[in-house]
Amino acid sequence: MPADPSSATAHRPWPLPERPWIMSMRWEDLLFAHWPVPAAALEPHLPAGLALDRFEGVAWLGVVPFRMAGTHLRGLPPLPGTAGFPELNVRTYVVHQDRPGVWFFSLDAASRLAVRTARRFFHLPYFDARMTCRLEDGGVHYASRRTHRGAAPVEFRGSYRPTGPASPARAGSLEHWLAERYCLYAADGQRRLWRGEIHHRPWPLQPAEASLEVNTMAAPLGLDLRSPPASLLFARAIETVAWRLVPVTDGFPAS
Repeated sequence: MPADPSSATAHRPWPLPERPWIMSMRWEDLLFAHWPVPAAALEPHLPAGLALDRFEGVAWLGVVPFRMAGTHLRGLPPLPGTAGFPELNVRTYVVHQDRPGVWFFSLDAASRLAVRTARRFFHLPYFDARMTCRLEDGGVHYASRRTHRGAAPVEFRGSYRPTGPASPARAGSLEHWLAERYCLYAADGQRRLWRGEIHHRPWPLQPAEASLEVNTMAAPLGLDLRSPPASLLFARAIETVAWRLVPVTDGFPAS
């Protein structure tokens, strides 16, 4: 995507914020692994003000390993230790006043500086982890073990690869519903709700296959994900920009 995020916006469900974006990054070698789960297992873990979003009545939980690259604040070079590192998130899908987004139950990362920055300034539940992400024969071998002090020692280990050509998801499909999300929600220590806008071109999604040897990432939610994912998608890379978080009170703040 060009540095100017105002290009290629026809696919967005609402306009770009009028204020400048503050951070640019590149997400690489992503696996979107998703399971349908009981809504009652997720709703107690959401803050007040957020409603669980569902596709055709079904709630979904995602485990998304990838590699973060090229991360930098607008107009500045990357900070040492934050430009590129493996990251893995556990997520579901939520809505607030008709604006759908992503809720992260956890985000594990192999950068201590990135973890602390995100926890302090973005109110996101980042955790230290020992991680490897290795490319081999068009596939990805990925391993993560959480090492954050006082946190549940969850683990993910497996391999995945694309199995078909890349294309944007069809509007109205499950794939589109899962991937094409243009904001995230977060809660601070006082359980105040925040929203962060993001922007990128439509996801270049590919069908995927995966062999997941260990996956205890949802154990803190009381969920067992040893069954095969119901949806597997791969994306090689996408350029993304993000805006600063804004508080969500009685309604959405002005753009």
